[in-house]
Amino acid sequence: MFKSHPKGLYILFFTEMWERFSYYGMRAILSLYMINALFFDKAFTSSIYGYYTGLVYLTPLAGGYIADKFWGNRRSIIVGGIVMAIGQFALAASSYYFIPSAGTATVSSFSYNLQQILFLTGLTLLIVGNGFFKPNIATMVGTLYPADSIKMRDSAFTIFYMGINLGALLAPFIAGGLGDTGNPADFKYGFLSAGVGMVLGLLVFIWGKTKYLVTPEGEQVGLVPERIAKNDIQEKPKEPLTLVEKQRIAVIFILAFFVIFFWAAFEQAGVSLTFFAEEQTDRVIGWLSNYVIPASFFQSINPIAIIIFAPIFAWIWTKLGDKDKEPNTPIKMAMGLFLLSLGFVVLVIGSKMADTGVKVSPFWLIAAYTLHTFGELSLSPIGLSMVTKLSPVRFASLLMGVWFLANAAANWLAGMLSTLYPEPGQTTSILGFVISDLSSFFTIFVVMAIIASVILFLMNKVLIKMMHGVK
Repeated sequence: MFKSHPKGLYILFFTEMWERFSYYGMRAILSLYMINALFFDKAFTSSIYGYYTGLVYLTPLAGGYIADKFWGNRRSIIVGGIVMAIGQFALAASSYYFIPSAGTATVSSFSYNLQQILFLTGLTLLIVGNGFFKPNIATMVGTLYPADSIKMRDSAFTIFYMGINLGALLAPFIAGGLGDTGNPADFKYGFLSAGVGMVLGLLVFIWGKTKYLVTPEGEQVGLVPERIAKNDIQEKPKEPLTLVEKQRIAVIFILAFFVIFFWAAFEQAGVSLTFFAEEQTDRVIGWLSNYVIPASFFQSINPIAIIIFAPIFAWIWTKLGDKDKEPNTPIKMAMGLFLLSLGFVVLVIGSKMADTGVKVSPFWLIAAYTLHTFGELSLSPIGLSMVTKLSPVRFASLLMGVWFLANAAANWLAGMLSTLYPEPGQTTSILGFVISDLSSFFTIFVVMAIIASVILFLMNKVLIKMMHGVK
């Protein structure tokens, strides 16, 4: 499996692994830094997190356009990587100016002191840099193979995604272990490690791009696109969309809408679930000299579960496919939402004990994260594939943009929903539903995911008809 692939794949593998290490390392400690070192309250922290992660999914639309029209993949990746590394170091500099005496009360707005200015600068640079980096690294994987080598490409993307999960697995342990120590002054070491990870990814890419990022014929890939004069372009007359194409596009919009509810709940990992891990979870290991597990470590459960269970899910789908019983795309997505809701059912049960003032076992979070991962494995891998299959060729990029917009909206919504996380003695509400404790807060996500799942199940036959044979 590994020897038959070009060396360029492994250049991209390690570049992406270190970039994901940088992103997930920073994400593991971001909300903890805002609460414990910037002294933001949970609602303000959640809203900033939502805007940040939402924009992270939005800027690749502009970055992809610039790469296609002007810069090419290589330059975009290098510029994006440099900007992101500077962003991580800006966050580390922000942490350097942490003032312990400032923590007399939580705040819900910016005062624009030096610590906060560096913090906002870092987030802005990460958003911009990610826009250049994210859409271009995966695009280059396919260019390393002949156009008719479908199985090799599929195998290559499998290896490439191993790099993503490996980076996501290591990040919380290293960045969290260095930064989330219980001493707010140490967050700078976590952000520094994320910045170093990005620099390592850049160095790997710069070192190997010229020699190894080539087509099977030896031509360089990802270079600056050639300019074509408008007079040289023979435009074909634009034909109107057929009824079949219109219905397939409608399916993309419908499924993108349901995906918003999945990721809005799933992305609680960086905010409300991290709050729960830090404040309501018993993280002391008595037999290990009373070692306290950093709250950020719990964000490694998802990539661990992916590495363990992804081959099992792939095997199950293959076996069902051999028997012509593999669920179709809408059913898989509905299953993903249902499994996600089960994860929050687990949290509702565990939080009922936490509401009494008792710190609960870590296994409640472990079980919830694992069920969320089962949902992700049912829904996430088929998303981008579904868009490419259903899109008319002339609208493929535009409709891929719609999918990214749905992810951006979901991440923003995740932050907004996390602002409802109940503080002691306070209540919040949504659509008339009063949230006075943790169990009622997590009930929101149970209801949201299960309703979306049921509606998608009921719409299955209509959606399959509108897909006109696309599986």
